Amino acid sequence: MSWPDPVTLEGEFASLVPLQREHADALASASSDGEVWRAWYTNVPAPAEMAAEIERRLGEQRASRMLPFTVLDAEGVPAGMTTYMNIDASSPRVEIGSTWYAKRVQRTALNTQCKRLLLEHAFESLGCISVEFRTSSFNRGSRRAIERIGAKADGILRNHSRHRNGTLRDTCVYSILDSEWLGVKVQLDSMLGRDSPPR
Repeated sequence: MSWPDPVTLEGEFASLVPLQREHADALASASSDGEVWRAWYTNVPAPAEMAAEIERRLGEQRASRMLPFTVLDAEGVPAGMTTYMNIDASSPRVEIGSTWYAKRVQRTALNTQCKRLLLEHAFESLGCISVEFRTSSFNRGSRRAIERIGAKADGILRNHSRHRNGTLRDTCVYSILDSEWLGVKVQLDSMLGRDSPPR
């Protein structure tokens, strides 16, 4: 049985919609913006690889290992991709990962909004006990962003995998527990310039 089900998550600064093949051209354009796919320590698909990457993610979805989203900016224009991955329905828990954004939306409220939407859905709708984040030790921008939203460092998996260029990757692992979600939500809402609703 597939879990979690595809869903659309909408916010003021960004929305997440189920990834579709029809998004390929717009996502290729987003990847071209700032040539974000050139960073060797990330796995951002190059424009010419976008259709194949969409097929890969949709295949992972059919195998119940991933739930991929297209990220839309406030104008409804595709600006990147993100996923629930390493899905464990029995616990339940997910990782938020395989995320990338066009340069034009980096350092804006879009990423904070996306994390807010994904975390709220994971904890309040899916009943997750933990949500994980992983990134290369070299991706200092990603590490700062993960720490900024309130995730705690679990440790480093040394020589965990390889980067695209073949160099060994140490993977930094972070998580947020269900017991920590309320405080993290207050933090995210403060970053988005609004108060968390009472609970």
